[in-house]
Amino acid sequence: MIKKLLPILLILIGAGAGIGAGVMLKPAPTDMANHNPCGDMSEPDTHMTEEEDPTESEIREYVELNNQFVIPVVSDDLVESLVVMSLGIEVDAGQTEVIYMREPKLRDALLQVMFDHANIGGFQGRFTDGNNLDVLRASLTEAAQNVIGKIVTGVVITDIARQDV
Repeated sequence: MIKKLLPILLILIGAGAGIGAGVMLKPAPTDMANHNPCGDMSEPDTHMTEEEDPTESEIREYVELNNQFVIPVVSDDLVESLVVMSLGIEVDAGQTEVIYMREPKLRDALLQVMFDHANIGGFQGRFTDGNNLDVLRASLTEAAQNVIGKIVTGVVITDIARQDV
């Protein structure tokens, strides 16, 4: 009988000692609201003045659209290459759900802009040129605002690649 109880008793003592050690060695709670991982809180933050402090209306969220966009680049009635893009939508804080609710309509409008961009040669040659992408971003933002409204403050291109066929 003792041979059967001894292993169970040793397991219980070991578990109790482990729990006790965990409780005793647990670090003291810190106030995370005042915790600055970059330095001492006694030093004032001189990097941001009150004028630069973002207000509630300036806080933005970025909503990554679920799937990539695939845009064919057509030349002489043949698909010359495929452009694959991932987009994020910049919105006012707390408006993420609105984007997901209207995502099918939004994707349709954004795809139309990208098809138009491809048809005027925007994805040929140096398609990642800054001016070229600025024009595309502005057009995408305008299309997103037409579908969603003024809560959309911008469109960010998070990934872009062209594969020649």
